[in-house]
Parts: sequence; C-alpha cells; structure tokens
Amino acid sequence: MTSDRVLPTLVCASANPDKVYEIEQLLNGVVQLLPRPAEIPDVVEDADTLVGNARLKAMAILRATGLPAVADDTGMFVDALPGELGVRTARYADDRPDHAESPYAANRAKLLDALRAKNSVIEVERAAYFVTVVIVCFPDGSELIVEGRCDGHIATAERGSRGFGFDPLFVPTPGLFAGDQRTFAEMSDAEKNELSHRGRAFRALATHPLFSATLEFPCRLAAGKFQSGR
Repeated sequence: MTSDRVLPTLVCASANPDKVYEIEQLLNGVVQLLPRPAEIPDVVEDADTLVGNARLKAMAILRATGLPAVADDTGMFVDALPGELGVRTARYADDRPDHAESPYAANRAKLLDALRAKNSVIEVERAAYFVTVVIVCFPDGSELIVEGRCDGHIATAERGSRGFGFDPLFVPTPGLFAGDQRTFAEMSDAEKNELSHRGRAFRALATHPLFSATLEFPCRLAAGKFQSGR
C-alpha cells in the first residue's frame, strides 16, 4: 500500500555538496528537498552571527525562487581559542595560501597548530563544541529557527576518512557507547547523524510543532502560509 501524502517542498540554500548530502539524509521522508538553482551566485556570508548568515542564504534562495528555503550555518567553538572560529569556522584558515584549494585540510592544520602553540595536550584542554543553526524562510516573511549543539574535544591528530570539514579531528562526547573515542570521520553516516550538531538541528526542525503541523497541510508550506517561530 502506497501513501498518497504530498510532502511539503523546501529549496535547499546550501551550495556545499557535503552539507547537502547530510541535509538530504536528515530530511528524507519529511520534505521534498529541491536543490539550490545552479544559476544563483554564492551568497556573501558577512553577518556576525550564525543566524544572520543562515538567514542571508535562505533569503537569497527565497527571493530567487519564490519558494520556502532552508539554510544552515555551523560554527565550531574551541575553549582554548576563544573568538578564533565561531562564525568564521569555514574561513578559519583563509590566511593560508592552501586554503583556496584545500579549505578543509588547511582549517584542520591551522587548528592543530594553534592548539600545539597553546600546549593544549590533555582532553580537557582541547574541549570544543559545534553549533548548527537552521532557518526556514517563507514567502510571507515568517521564519522558523532551530539549533543543535554537539560537545566534544579535538583529537591530537586526524583520524578517519569519512565526512568533511573538521570531522577527522572532532570527537563527540559522549559517544555512542562507553569509551567511544571515535572522531566523526571514523563513524558511519547514521552514527554521525545521531550525534552531530547538524543531525540534532534538523531533527529539531522536523519535530518542531509549528513545522510538523504544516505536514498535514502541504499547500500552506508551499505557499508560505506559516506562522513565525521566532
């Protein structure tokens, strides 16, 4: 027996294929996620907050398509390096010449160098957390904002080959079982999504009472007739 339920439509604002892959997994069966139109140029993320940058991206897609748009922005916060990452996490190592060609690797290398310079060796000295903010912007001007957080620490060396960004360095705490010291890059997609900041944020979106209510009325979501969750 097949379901005739029509899924509500959202346009994904992200141009990062690694992020899009995770978002597709997390919203599978919840919404019909349309890809960002290729002709839309990159959005300059010059806001001073994660919410601000996510809003810039979602609003750019909303204006271009006329459809509800979903965007996220993520920041890493390292206790030993206050103010150094955060909203600039993706651009952390843009002062290094290799960042343009290999931004993920350059960011990880700079982070390890910075912690070595601080003589941060033990786990408590390498404490860190990720925050992902997700925003859905609607044509009527309303929006819904949720966030997810994942605490952990930075490993002393890269481990694992899966994922992207800082995944080979970030060890979530607690892990999936007692003594689990794996980085995100050593986990399966499902395991990472269960623990990660992005997984928690998009689950919060999918289960938000205002968002969930629209699933019974997909035409409302497509038309942007949705009350603000701000």
